[in-house]
Amino acid sequence: MDGRDLVRSIKVVGSVGAAQGLRTVRAAWRRKRADAVGLPPRGAERARVPGPVQDVRPGPGGGVIRFSRSELQVTVSVNGAVFWGWDGSAPEPSYALAGRCPEPDPRAVLEPDKDGGWRVVAERVTVVISRHGAVEVQTPGGVTLRRDLPPRWWEPVAGGSARWMQRSEVAADARFFGLGGRASGPRLRDGTYSLWNTDPGRSFGPGDDPLYITMPVQLVVADAATHLVFHDTSWDGTVTLREGEEGAGSGHDRAGTSELRMDGGPLRCWVMVGTPARVLLVWASLTGPAALPPAWALGHHHARWGFGSEQEVRRIVSGYQERDLPLDAVHLDIDHYDEHQVFTVDHEGFPKLPQLAEDLRRDGIRLVSIVDPAVKAEPGNAVYDGGTALDVFVRDASGEVAQGVVWPGDAVFPDFTHARVRQWWGGLYEERLAQGFAGFWHDMNEPTSFTAFGESTLPRSARHSLEGRRGDHREAHNVYGLCMAWAGYEGLRELAPGERPFVFSRSGWAGMQRYGGSWSGDVATGWPGLRASLSLVMGLGLCGVPYSGPDVGGFDGSPSPELYLRWFQLAAYLPLFRTHASLRAGRREPWEFGPEVLEHARVALVERRRLLPYFMTLAHLARRTGAPYVRPVWWSAPEDRTLRGCEDAFLLGDDLLVAPVLDPGAGRRAVQLPRGRWYDTATGRAYEGAGQVLVDAPMSRIPVFARSGAVVPVRGDDGGLELEVWAPARGRAGGGLVVPDAGDGWDEPEIERYVTRWDGDRLVVELEHEDGMIPSPRPVRVRGLGEGAAQM
Repeated sequence: MDGRDLVRSIKVVGSVGAAQGLRTVRAAWRRKRADAVGLPPRGAERARVPGPVQDVRPGPGGGVIRFSRSELQVTVSVNGAVFWGWDGSAPEPSYALAGRCPEPDPRAVLEPDKDGGWRVVAERVTVVISRHGAVEVQTPGGVTLRRDLPPRWWEPVAGGSARWMQRSEVAADARFFGLGGRASGPRLRDGTYSLWNTDPGRSFGPGDDPLYITMPVQLVVADAATHLVFHDTSWDGTVTLREGEEGAGSGHDRAGTSELRMDGGPLRCWVMVGTPARVLLVWASLTGPAALPPAWALGHHHARWGFGSEQEVRRIVSGYQERDLPLDAVHLDIDHYDEHQVFTVDHEGFPKLPQLAEDLRRDGIRLVSIVDPAVKAEPGNAVYDGGTALDVFVRDASGEVAQGVVWPGDAVFPDFTHARVRQWWGGLYEERLAQGFAGFWHDMNEPTSFTAFGESTLPRSARHSLEGRRGDHREAHNVYGLCMAWAGYEGLRELAPGERPFVFSRSGWAGMQRYGGSWSGDVATGWPGLRASLSLVMGLGLCGVPYSGPDVGGFDGSPSPELYLRWFQLAAYLPLFRTHASLRAGRREPWEFGPEVLEHARVALVERRRLLPYFMTLAHLARRTGAPYVRPVWWSAPEDRTLRGCEDAFLLGDDLLVAPVLDPGAGRRAVQLPRGRWYDTATGRAYEGAGQVLVDAPMSRIPVFARSGAVVPVRGDDGGLELEVWAPARGRAGGGLVVPDAGDGWDEPEIERYVTRWDGDRLVVELEHEDGMIPSPRPVRVRGLGEGAAQM
């Protein structure tokens, strides 16, 4: 027995109560014993590198290069994406990819290179393979973007999965982004980042890593081009980043480096090269389009752990209505369950839940239910009994059902890596729909299992189907939340085929956007937590997950009125706009912070509702192009190094720049503007970029700028769609995209393309039409007009 673990066990029992504390102690020891018995001992290992080139076999889009101790498959696809896999690794099977892999590019040619190496030459990229296995990605002009040194494996002598390491070099000016949801960023500084989805078990801030969503996805931005690299393995690992330095030492550049170390799984990789927009477009073509939320999900959500009863929910909703504050959804946390058991209802606190849902929907408010994966391990629990009969729960190495501890006590976990289990779980949402719920919030799906010590998850030796390939939790852990979202999304499509499913998840992996979005998890209340909120949303967006947002005010504690308001104002411009707090935290309703905060929060809520057509347009564009709603300010100018370092502002689509207030006591703030003319939307004053400007940021608002020439779809006073046009500079043109949406259903509306131009002293707003340009059929309101200008 480990003495330190024994001490931890005693402390836990004393701190959380005897019954649950003893459960977590038993779970911790059970987990430790399971892995001691069920995981193969590492033992002696043999190190291996590829060795020298032996021969090659050309194939579609590239070919196979055989080295003395490994082989490398390289393929360039028709969309320009490069795949390579070592030791016979192919692109599939993969949880990240959607559908079939893209076709190889028939024009890509494998040909000899200097010094005994080979290269694949394609239209958008050249891949150079050295005679010892280094892989270099170059632009068509020959500029090196990335050089992966020969990989190294450590293979157990007794057999089993090999650990491996891949070290890469990038340009000295390159900067790193991505790796999933990271609290420090969005630009990733020097350091080591874990690739194991983790519930930190407490509120987190910028220094905490890892968190709930980790992905081996890096976006690397450099002068020459942007590239996205994805190492397609779901095993545990780390990424160590070090930014380069120009003119280091004796005047020579020092390359940036990325070192990936994985505990197992295939060594296979995808690389996409181009502008940020092109890179995310290709990434979306591989991993699938983002799920389209219903229009109401782009409004304001109010949640709390601890509503406790229908009366309290109605009281909160009445508070919004009496103060004329827009509200689109209310979320019920685990306290609405019967003793925390999933797919149940506490009939004492919520005796007429369907009636509550119907009453709210009549007022335009949807009800959203939390859904946890853990099922109470007790005969008589309908979900447990049904799952046991169908053998759907994860088992341990000995063949027994693996047990953990979560909110309902002793619990078991569905194996979502099995298609039959996903179908069963998806059918359970029929109970939620019958209760009147319209959306679903997946929590605790890393998966989390409370333990007194050690990792708070399932044993790494627990067995999973992995679509029939069979494997253990070391491979299944990171995709568990992704597969749960898959189950819920597909189940809802069958149960309510006319409606868009609304699912968002605390945990996930590459490709999770196919089934919905995410939220920040338990971000700490405080100014650092506010910064972390923005970092998480931007980082996830650059990994292909466009819909996410934080808990306004932080998950714990009681924010000051100023902090709450600044968080509220930021979230009004993020895809998921939700207030939420823990059971023991202070209130989060806007009126609880005094009349001044209430009035300023009202302004933010009204503006969010006015911008709903713009958010809906961004949702459609994210689905069709992969471009996130929230984008770094360098999105259209990645070569601008000053913009690359800007982390306290963001672009909302192409046309708005939002500069939130992230520090206490700030009444003004500096804003780094990209190139072009930008209008302060509050004052109408025009500023010229690129450059930094100092603007007012009173408590009543945060600075928001509109791009000159922009066409922004907004909600008019009559509720209809109208166009807010920001005048282009004299002699210049502008334009914008609008996607009119009915709010739900599966129709694919046409994209409306508008152009703004000057005709003498008149500003003309026209729509591209099959018959040519026609005057805008929608109402137009022009802003930013100078003296003597007229509107047409």
